[in-house]
Amino acid sequence: MMTELKIFADNDQEIRLLEKRITELYDGKTELVILEAGCGRKWVLNLSEIKYKLIGVDLDAEALSSRVNNEKDLDEAIVADLQNFDIGRRQVDVIYNSFVLEHIENADKMLENFDRLLSAGGLLILKFPDRNTVFGFITRVTPFWVHVLFKKYIQGLKEAGKPGFAPYPTYYHPIVSREGIHEFCKSHGYSIKEEYGFCGYLRGKGVKTKLIRVVAILISAGSLGKLPWKYNNLTYVLSKTGSSAK
Repeated sequence: MMTELKIFADNDQEIRLLEKRITELYDGKTELVILEAGCGRKWVLNLSEIKYKLIGVDLDAEALSSRVNNEKDLDEAIVADLQNFDIGRRQVDVIYNSFVLEHIENADKMLENFDRLLSAGGLLILKFPDRNTVFGFITRVTPFWVHVLFKKYIQGLKEAGKPGFAPYPTYYHPIVSREGIHEFCKSHGYSIKEEYGFCGYLRGKGVKTKLIRVVAILISAGSLGKLPWKYNNLTYVLSKTGSSAK
């Protein structure tokens, strides 16, 4: 039985925790190789205290081009499908994958590929919305145009739906959940170093937020509590069983 989920207070708490975990992996000598799988337009972590090489992979060539030309923080940029891309005989110390799993039809195959690329002792960092929450359930049963409207008018993202901008079509494979990740860890030899939830859709104190909260609570109650409403996103830091990555 899974323990009660810890909840991040805010984005800063999450970022500091991820930075801390990656920094702890650094041996002070050899640079870490970090793979940002689904790198998008911006890298949010500050790892200035360590030496590392950052490889960015994304299927969205336009978003990757923006990253390369504007942020200029990638040591290597690859346009490829995360389910089957390859980097030769190389392995990486850290894989950072943020809000991509839900968009992959065969998300289990993508995680299998990550497992192949990650060194023993390395970290797999995953961020994604849990399909088995109120938010995940609504996303699964509503058409894509509703997702665009939510991003544009609820979250205020003016570019929503345009090429290179979220939202993207979702599939929500069963592995995209607490239960799915726990099963993956058991079958592939990973230990869970960190497991947190975060509520990204109930931020703010306005009437709009209060209305969304009421609807979420009612849907959760209607599911007899099977669909949690107090969080929608999950963050994992998983350690691959084996000797040190270096």
